[in-house]
Amino acid sequence: MIRTPFMDGWAVGPKLGAFEGLDGASPPRPVALPHDAIRDLPRSADSDQGVHAGYHPGGVFEYVKVFEAPEEWRHKTVIVEFEGVYRDATVFLNGDFIAHEPNGYAAFAVTLDAFLVFGQENRLTVEARAHKDSRWYTGAGIYRPVHLSIVDPVHIALDGVRATTPDIDEDRAVIEVETAVENGTRHTRTTRLSWSIIDDSGAEVATNSAPVTVLPGERATARARLAVDDPRLWHPDSPALYEVRTELAATDGSLLDEDTTRFGIRRLQLDPKRGLRINGRTVKLRGACVHHDNGPLGAATLGAAEDRRVRLLKAAGFNALRSAHNPMSRAMLDACDRHGVLVMDELTDVWTRSKTAFDSSLVFPERWRADIAALVRKDFNHPSVLMYSIGNEILELASPIGSSWSRRLAEEVRALDGTRFVTNGINGIIANIDKMAAAMAGDAPDGEHAPASDPNTMMANMGERMALMNASELVTESTEESASVLDVVGFNYADSRYELDLGAFPHRVIVGSETFPERIDVMWGLVERLPHVIGDFTWTGWDYLGEAGIGRVDYTDVDGYEAAGTSGPYPYLLAESGDIDVTGYRRTISYYREIVYGLRTDPYIAVHRPQHHGRPTARTPWSWDDAVSTWSWAVAPGSPVTVDVYSDAEEVELLLDGKSIATARVGDAKAFLARFETEFHPGELIAVSRRNGAETGRHALRSATGEPRLVAATARAALAVTPDDAAFIDIGLQDADGTTVIDADRSVTATVDGPGVLAGIGTGRARTEEPFGGEAVTTYDGRALAVVRPTGSGTITVTVAAEGLAPAHVVLEARS
Repeated sequence: MIRTPFMDGWAVGPKLGAFEGLDGASPPRPVALPHDAIRDLPRSADSDQGVHAGYHPGGVFEYVKVFEAPEEWRHKTVIVEFEGVYRDATVFLNGDFIAHEPNGYAAFAVTLDAFLVFGQENRLTVEARAHKDSRWYTGAGIYRPVHLSIVDPVHIALDGVRATTPDIDEDRAVIEVETAVENGTRHTRTTRLSWSIIDDSGAEVATNSAPVTVLPGERATARARLAVDDPRLWHPDSPALYEVRTELAATDGSLLDEDTTRFGIRRLQLDPKRGLRINGRTVKLRGACVHHDNGPLGAATLGAAEDRRVRLLKAAGFNALRSAHNPMSRAMLDACDRHGVLVMDELTDVWTRSKTAFDSSLVFPERWRADIAALVRKDFNHPSVLMYSIGNEILELASPIGSSWSRRLAEEVRALDGTRFVTNGINGIIANIDKMAAAMAGDAPDGEHAPASDPNTMMANMGERMALMNASELVTESTEESASVLDVVGFNYADSRYELDLGAFPHRVIVGSETFPERIDVMWGLVERLPHVIGDFTWTGWDYLGEAGIGRVDYTDVDGYEAAGTSGPYPYLLAESGDIDVTGYRRTISYYREIVYGLRTDPYIAVHRPQHHGRPTARTPWSWDDAVSTWSWAVAPGSPVTVDVYSDAEEVELLLDGKSIATARVGDAKAFLARFETEFHPGELIAVSRRNGAETGRHALRSATGEPRLVAATARAALAVTPDDAAFIDIGLQDADGTTVIDADRSVTATVDGPGVLAGIGTGRARTEEPFGGEAVTTYDGRALAVVRPTGSGTITVTVAAEGLAPAHVVLEARS
């Protein structure tokens, strides 16, 4: 089925009841889809959604699109497909109810035929609601793309083409193609399906066809086996893609419908002795958990933003992503296919027991089959999708009834897709949370470990006892049945089970589905040493909105400081726990991880902010050091400073302007790290790593000189005039040699001339009251990001200005 974008001409405003007036509420305003209705609403410390949503409010919103239904549509089937509406989408046409989809992440389609008025305008409305229904920032509204399909009543079903590769040899592969044809007429129709397999060079490598008779009002499924010679296999190191082009024709040869579906040829194998193999080669998952928001864009899902995230995550060393804790967007799946990044796609954060007041547990018992079907339908043809996760830290998982739910969900997934593995993010502490809280309160002197206000804080307070709890008989016995229904047992924060389960459950394959970032040195050592542990997924790969301040570093010597557990007080907006911040800039932990993975041999210098030297700090298990890779500081020469050098060598020598400062052993303070206590003096700081006396690499930082300049640049200046494209403008304060000046932050303004709009502007600063929807933002460590969406063809000029500095310009070309 051919999809065309249906994303222009929409407006959004507050949803009002039949007996309500505007009463000061904003009238509907035009918006470009995809769109997040919450991003630009005012945040406040007393937001009832609180820290989970980054102190954003909830709301009820109504999207409206008026369009004409021409007379020629009268004998067609008219379908509108929504890739995602958050949340509780209710769809009306001309005031008449059509559909309700409670799941904010499930794609759904509505057939308009019975409600259209032909030859005149029709009014399509979509209501969306968000309120205390998640543990992270969700956004709201039509935040993923919308498509229109105008097809013959006899047509290929939406997502009706599926390709599998069950038989692969070195010299040929068999492609099994399954196509569903629907007949919306009152008569039996005989049609002909034709399939062509196209390789990534555009060459046709296999064809087949077959007649298909479809009874009225029914669906018929046709299958074909096509052999491809000398196939190029999809692998993270060489992500070759194919297309199956499907045509549906009437008996007179006229074309009724067509479809193009991408897929990859690859073989998956799994066992505890050799771990995960793709095309016979063992692959260890260097994984990142990611939420669905796009930073300055809010929850809006632009294809260009999803592609950029995947590219930057892979460049940082990750080869796998876990969508946390909801189904991944189609755009991100497409990017993972193209760039060779494996996917653990997750169904949900809750089953029948709630974690927030109005979450999806309210409808899950009735909707779970539909939710699984939507997940599998979206993912089936994507070679990047390795496994489905049926949940995350499910509260009821350790009970007998919860184990029955585990089995029910796993078997439903297998019934719809038997080609992939099933996992679940099991947290034995969360699954036994009532018993754990009682244990913590009962065995500590004087109530030292009182039950925490939330599970994250409870885990953070447990410290080393967390490993003992996860390895306890209570967790072993209570989670055994739920784990037994899985192909891969996902453990959240439970590396203490990895070696234990090797003996207790010798056929169990494990993945670290969620782990603390600061423990990657330990985690990756286990993954490399234990074949039954196939990978590690850190929390998180990319920073995100909501769960605000969970990864922050507090300086505790300020007057009135009170520990806030894992909740960052207002105005915290971001989690501050990503290897990469929301603008796409790699934080220092990203380079530490790259060295631990064995992907970088040069050392990497990370400098603790000298203005805070010696101050006491408070961290959470999701924190990393408050360190920046720079040797430009607005402090007096001679100020004390802590310098970390990440390295896989034996020792590191630190030099300033060619003069040796000191040599330190790697691993004394932490594995893969050499720590120096020294003084700041401007100049060139060099770290030289050595093993057995021989140099293995070096890293240099130079102090900025002279007055800072304002710079702006983009990696891609050519844009397509589509709702999916955008330009990402990196803004910086630099000296004449390109060194970033981090201690001279100032407000920068971005303006757009030509056929484009400023879609968002922001920084990686976690604690801020500056909105993403304005024109100005204060740089953070000398950096900011602006996002520009094209609105038509032509030249777009982006001007970035700051008081006292010459403006910077970026020229973009948008083409239809």
